[in-house]
Amino acid sequence: MPIYEYKCQECGKVSEIFLRSLQDKDIGCPSCGSKNLERVVSASYLIRMGAAAPGTTCCGRTERCETPPCSTEDSCRRR
Repeated sequence: MPIYEYKCQECGKVSEIFLRSLQDKDIGCPSCGSKNLERVVSASYLIRMGAAAPGTTCCGRTERCETPPCSTEDSCRRR
């Protein structure tokens, strides 16, 4: 089951919610019960989708930075 993050538009809390499918719309805020939720992009999604192109660094330079934020995994440590 995928995990999605939702932000409650009533109380502002961000929660991880397990869904069987994207069609499962009967979800509510675990804190206040509101159905007024907005799906947010999770950090794990950004890491998976935000990798630098092969042969480049996280910030787009052709050479790796001598000091952070660039790591040996081609991902920016500032993110």
